[in-house]
Amino acid sequence: MNNWLHYEKKPLISKETRRTLVAYSFIAPNFIGFCVFTLIPIVFAFSLAFLKWDGSNPIEFAGVSNFARLIDDTFFKAALKNTILYCLGTVPLTMIASLALAVVLNQKVFGRGIFRTLSFFPYVASLVAITSVWKMLFHPSKGPINNILFNTFKVAAEDLPQWFTGSLVLVSMILFSVWKYMGYYMVIYLAGLQGISGELYEAASLDGAGTWQKFRYITWPQLSATTFFVVVMLTINCFKVYDIAIMLAGGGSGELTTSATVLVYYIYQKAFIDWDLGYSSAVAMVLFVLVLTVTIIQFYGQSRKEKA
Repeated sequence: MNNWLHYEKKPLISKETRRTLVAYSFIAPNFIGFCVFTLIPIVFAFSLAFLKWDGSNPIEFAGVSNFARLIDDTFFKAALKNTILYCLGTVPLTMIASLALAVVLNQKVFGRGIFRTLSFFPYVASLVAITSVWKMLFHPSKGPINNILFNTFKVAAEDLPQWFTGSLVLVSMILFSVWKYMGYYMVIYLAGLQGISGELYEAASLDGAGTWQKFRYITWPQLSATTFFVVVMLTINCFKVYDIAIMLAGGGSGELTTSATVLVYYIYQKAFIDWDLGYSSAVAMVLFVLVLTVTIIQFYGQSRKEKA
């Protein structure tokens, strides 16, 4: 009888299991969203690259024929070339501009809070609004940039640059991207600069180091990790460029020429305009491999630099 009175019923779920279930319940919504909207589409895109499908007719196995088509595709070659050139121009210029801004605005200069806000504004402003402003500034006949070239530098009217057509499209895209994103990466560099100990600069001053020597031997090495992060993020974002190309070069119609076609837009065009989903997935796989290769090289170079 006494044993029965002191009997305690064991819970169906242990305390440790309950804690685990609670933890999983917190991450479940994000994980489910990741699976539905990211993981499953990625797996499907990998599979679709080897298939032929227009979204309505039955799916057919295509093997590597989608990838073989890339060799003779003029628009794909142009898009790949333009994307690489855009990255090669945008990444170093944005890094240099953002670092220079950060170094200047990290000093005790008058109105630096205002200049920080003005530098960051293009990044948070609406892309439609700032591209409209940019187009007005670089308008072939009415823009102030060409007016300055015509009135001050006496450039002939027929020789004024057409900023949004021909070979200058990529130049316009690069300049616009640098202007838009340098404020964001300036903030990142400012955080890195403020993490450098002031004692290093004091010791360098005592040794007679100048401004350039301080930057070369203290600031730049101390910002190595920050620069690596900026370069990786810039590179990935440049390979994914789409909206800037459409807004600056595509206009309202969204039609790009070979001089302004980029890979992400070409993927969209083949998938949702031509409804060649298998081929668009093959192009997407090329972009994936390209970004992955560049990122791995960057991580490998950074790891070797840290070990040296």
